[in-house]
Amino acid sequence: MKRPILAAVLVLVGLGLGATLLRDQVPVSGAQTGTATPTSPLAVEAGARLQNEQNTMDIVRRYEPGLVYISTEQQVMQPNPMGWMFGGENQTQVVQGVGSGFFVNEQGDILTNYHVVAGEGGQGPAATIRVRVMNREESVPARVIGLAPQYDLALIRASGLDRSLIKPIPLGDSDTLRAGQKAIAMGAPFGLDFSVTEGIVSSTARQIPIGFSGNGSGEGITQKAIQTDAAINPGNSGGPLLDSGGRVIGINTQILSPAGAATGVGQNAGVGFAIPINAAKTLLPRLQQANGGSVYAPRLGITAGLIVQGPGQAVPVGLSALTTEGKRELRLPETGLVVGQVGPDTPAARAGLRGGTAQAFPGGRVAVGGDVITAIDGQPVDALEDLQAALIDKQPGDSVTLRVVRGGQGRDVKVTLDDSSFR
Repeated sequence: MKRPILAAVLVLVGLGLGATLLRDQVPVSGAQTGTATPTSPLAVEAGARLQNEQNTMDIVRRYEPGLVYISTEQQVMQPNPMGWMFGGENQTQVVQGVGSGFFVNEQGDILTNYHVVAGEGGQGPAATIRVRVMNREESVPARVIGLAPQYDLALIRASGLDRSLIKPIPLGDSDTLRAGQKAIAMGAPFGLDFSVTEGIVSSTARQIPIGFSGNGSGEGITQKAIQTDAAINPGNSGGPLLDSGGRVIGINTQILSPAGAATGVGQNAGVGFAIPINAAKTLLPRLQQANGGSVYAPRLGITAGLIVQGPGQAVPVGLSALTTEGKRELRLPETGLVVGQVGPDTPAARAGLRGGTAQAFPGGRVAVGGDVITAIDGQPVDALEDLQAALIDKQPGDSVTLRVVRGGQGRDVKVTLDDSSFR
């Protein structure tokens, strides 16, 4: 299952088995000629190169056994193009897919992407999920422990797997990453299981849409991602991104693929993205307690109060979508999220936030007289997803500070998340 975003060039790196297997012929370089003394720059460079190579080989030897190859099957109904001739409008088709994952603990929990195990249409999970570990020909069935569609994360566990084959990979600290650090990607690009590539961390805070919304629209929440030039391709989804110490720093999830926009199959262009491992570590306890269900990003308990009519549906938008004249007439700030309604017994209600009264205008409606959220913890807010992006890594008991405008007057409001925020 793939979801193109950002002008159809940012693609998930799961893989359907119908995709074409690409084989690139790479020339093998010959041995270097010439001699070098131990103190020459050439010798120093060669020594550093060999040291890096040895580090990579050691990491692969120690932690590649913790990598898991994931395959899925789902029966879907497809329109029958010959139904008018032979009768029957639909036909059943088996959709297959592959992806990657890795063990995170001795109990055998496997972390992967939601879109790897999701069924057709992204509603998940697939009817059949099987996993295979390194040096084993046979696969075993796996079941879902917990799903986090908005984060594009899933936790699964294999059934009947020999416990001696469970090799957890240690989890690192993605908050300490710096651009230029070494990055090693493991996974199954184009179905080539147990493959390894190497590169660097290109950026530590690239903001991109990740995951799937709770209403099935397929739209992700803008989140911080790790950018890397380590080769990531379809099939790498859910596999680990490791640092030079062999610790997992991210979960490979998407690639920027100009070629994918033209061919429909994403291909590496040197720009890949991984979900920071700290986001997954925060979610792990909730995923382990989900009993096969889904967990979602925390909510404050408000609805958007500015709605415009898009193609076929009403869409919540920020104040930047309105004209300056319209905002001036309604006494609204230049940017911000208009609060439409505040749910009872929610963190927003307890903090004193107030919705406005709906007022129609050509092509939509806006709530006036209530609050407008212009920032959260100092970060600008102009849409509901801006709010969600700031909340996505929060836990019960955490607080956020909202900058709120009402009647032209601004103030700061502290909102504390509780258990109701996570239900």
